[in-house]
Amino acid sequence: MKFLHAMVRVRDLEQSLDFYTNKLGLIETKRVDVPEGKFTLIYLATAIGEPEVELTHNWGSEENYEGGRNFGHLAFEVDDIYQTCLSLQNSGVVINRPPRCGNMAFIKSPDNISIELLQKGDALPPQEPWLSMENIGSW
Repeated sequence: MKFLHAMVRVRDLEQSLDFYTNKLGLIETKRVDVPEGKFTLIYLATAIGEPEVELTHNWGSEENYEGGRNFGHLAFEVDDIYQTCLSLQNSGVVINRPPRCGNMAFIKSPDNISIELLQKGDALPPQEPWLSMENIGSW
């Protein structure tokens, strides 16, 4: 068995693409517009051939996909949890659970999907300013 993708529904396609591609650095691997169904599927990955995130955008829908219409979280391995969180924070992303332990952090997408960031390999030694930050949101 091989993991293929996880699907999340998004309300604002451009805002979500900005988050996943410009801020998280994922690349678009495939796009499918389905006019008869009035939806677009966009597949994103860290690299071609890697597991994907499928963004599903229903055209003209104002539906709120929070609470039950999405799921637990997506998880991405990162080379440097502190640098990744700093870069995301500098680009306007709220760090909901800072990487105080040097191993794990949580952020949220524009559609309120929790994104877990995990340090590649062993946890990094704790360091400021992350060490003293309070949990500023729910994850």
